[in-house]
Amino acid sequence: MYLSFNFEVHQPHRLNKFINNDMDLWGRYMDINLNKELFKTVSKKSYYPASYLLLDLIDEYDIKVSFSITGTFIEQALEYDNYLLDIFKDLVDTKNVELMTETYYHSLSCFISEEEFTDEVKKHQYMTKDLFKYEPKVFRNTELIYNNRVAKIIENMGFDGIFTEGVDRVLEYGSPNYLYKTLSGLKVLLRNYSLSDDIGFRFSSQDWSEYPLTAEKYANWINGCNGDCINLYMDYETIGEHHTKESGIFEFLTALPEQLAMLEDIEYATPSDLIKNCNPRGIINVFEHNTISWADMERDASAWLGNKMQDLAFQNLESLKNYINFFEYSKESQEYLLYKNLQTSDNFYYMCNKSSSDKDVHNYFSHFQSPYDAYGIYLNTIHDFKNYIILKSTNNEIIDDIWIKN
Repeated sequence: MYLSFNFEVHQPHRLNKFINNDMDLWGRYMDINLNKELFKTVSKKSYYPASYLLLDLIDEYDIKVSFSITGTFIEQALEYDNYLLDIFKDLVDTKNVELMTETYYHSLSCFISEEEFTDEVKKHQYMTKDLFKYEPKVFRNTELIYNNRVAKIIENMGFDGIFTEGVDRVLEYGSPNYLYKTLSGLKVLLRNYSLSDDIGFRFSSQDWSEYPLTAEKYANWINGCNGDCINLYMDYETIGEHHTKESGIFEFLTALPEQLAMLEDIEYATPSDLIKNCNPRGIINVFEHNTISWADMERDASAWLGNKMQDLAFQNLESLKNYINFFEYSKESQEYLLYKNLQTSDNFYYMCNKSSSDKDVHNYFSHFQSPYDAYGIYLNTIHDFKNYIILKSTNNEIIDDIWIKN
């Protein structure tokens, strides 16, 4: 049995709660101080100690790990803490760490257009090659969002495989612990959400029937699984931020490889190892109307596009695209970069108003007091941004034309 540890490393650029007229265009809409404060706080509590822990475990137990690191995380690391990137480079240099490509802005671009989606993926590929001297062969979409259309685009871009959620309704309650493939042959790796969430969400919950989770208990659960491979996938902030140092998460992860070493037939693997060494078990067939993700109980797109606020916000985002294209802003301009960051999935996640247990998870990540605040501020940002673009133009005919189109 192969065991694969995978982590998402992401920090969004968060929006200002109020338009800041005293700043440049970026500072007008982005909360620079909050982003810096949160990045440094999470780095101290999670990114640094978690990375040092993994370096030790790689050295002592030869474990393997993969990361999908967003462009927005990299941008903030370059601005606020360049040394942190050196630690990630050290991890990659061990040769036990694989990097996966994703959308640069951790965005919903796959719902906007194929062109924008592929441009972002290519930008992420370029960043990874430039910064880490690494060329990823496996792709994971924002929030593990997946359907046949996304998979076909990724296959056409030359990737060997794609990573997504092991959703019961797609597997027809089969096992995620195998390699699968698309109708055209692209390899598909599936997250074991039960074992992943035991660490990612339930580890420090004293209301959980299995609390406290020990390394011995977890290793036995892994040993009791059938299949060829177990893909664990969680936020990197799970280590030290979602579950604090006081929860015992570091001690748990330190002890886990020792417990796994006592078991037979457990071998660490990266996603590329699994694609190379496992035979596909079946076909993953997901139509667009049944799009899947790793979010909430539904494991669909409803965490971002599941209510009227989110739908209207997304429509306004799409109309903003017309302004950006009409005035032919370059992809290096502040206007274009703002437009792309408004596509970041977090903006829509904050607007989710589900009343189930998922609500607490959404609230945990949001810097707004409510989904309604997040919605109002997002629309206010887009409307102000459109006005800025129009006022910047001196051609009244162009202004009239673009207003008619929108």
